[in-house]
Amino acid sequence: MANAYTPVAYEYREVINEQIQQKTSGKIFYWNDAEQVDDWSGIVVNLVDVAGEGMFIILNNEARIRIDRIITLFGKPGAAYDEYDAYSNACLSCQAGVPL
Repeated sequence: MANAYTPVAYEYREVINEQIQQKTSGKIFYWNDAEQVDDWSGIVVNLVDVAGEGMFIILNNEARIRIDRIITLFGKPGAAYDEYDAYSNACLSCQAGVPL
């Protein structure tokens, strides 16, 4: 990953653990290694702490997503949601002050 792992608030880990227990299936949007929005679908089967890399969710299809890069997890905001919100509003801010 290009950027270092950022610790995630306990609330986000709690939501992940709830989804693991409920065996929820759905779509996860996240920032990939190229800093682009990407997605995977599946069931989160595990939350693991990889030494030197950070915490990851593991899906039933063996996909691995770093939890500080998750934008939404089955429609619920993830740790990177605010970053995505700022990114999506960037064009709006550059248009501020431009007469129509």
